[in-house]
Amino acid sequence: MEDQLAALFATIALPATVAGIFGGILAGLLGVGGGIVIVPALYFALSLTGMDPGQVMQLSVGTSLATIIFTSLSSSLGHYRRGAIDFDLLKLWGPSILVGVVIGGILGGVVSGLALIAVFAVVALLVALDMILRGGGEIDSPRSFSKPAWAFFGVIAGAISAMMGIGGGTVCVPLLNFLGYEIRRAVGTSAAIGFIIGVPGAITYVLTGLGHEGLPPLSLGYVNIAAALIITPLTVVFARVGVAIAHRIPRRVLRLSFGVFLLITSIRMFVDLYRAF
Repeated sequence: MEDQLAALFATIALPATVAGIFGGILAGLLGVGGGIVIVPALYFALSLTGMDPGQVMQLSVGTSLATIIFTSLSSSLGHYRRGAIDFDLLKLWGPSILVGVVIGGILGGVVSGLALIAVFAVVALLVALDMILRGGGEIDSPRSFSKPAWAFFGVIAGAISAMMGIGGGTVCVPLLNFLGYEIRRAVGTSAAIGFIIGVPGAITYVLTGLGHEGLPPLSLGYVNIAAALIITPLTVVFARVGVAIAHRIPRRVLRLSFGVFLLITSIRMFVDLYRAF
């Protein structure tokens, strides 16, 4: 067991450290929870451990959701101090997002790892193109929708986020921006949504992964404690750095930064799918 633990830490230490630093900065900067960085980094690192390829993505997603619980708290606190969180929306969206997270977490724990990669890549690409090509986001004037319509948006956002192992910002930031929220307020509110998604999402991945053989040491279901212990302290600290940057750079630069990063991530995932097939 000690040899297995040593080998695991040796394999994941560097990718997890880099993911923790950049994931934390992006969590504060873009309200994405850091999962958009952490999932690909863990996917790469865990692929080197010799575990079943079909379980690599599930373990990456579940571990990412566990780290997002703490990252989102750090990030949202920073945005709260700058008045960039809409608590009325959080109250409205909370229950529907929880429903979506449970649905997405169950699906993510049982479907093919390649299917998860495909969802991740397609959603990231669509969101990236929207953020890069579409203007707006300068004025804060949320559109009016019925509560059932907002609930539907919440279920979709929660389900996709849980399947992708992200904090919700990848879906919620462009969605809120499209619905009339100023980009910084969309980022701040999405950072808080990350906590709502992270807790039930991580629990769901723990439960769906229990009893599966071939997982690396210190795995609780589809959550690897070793990787989480490396990543979490770094994301919590560096999320504050990202928050500071988000409130200093121009809004259009913030939108473009979000879009370009997602575009790069999407291309990387499509390359992985191509190689797999």
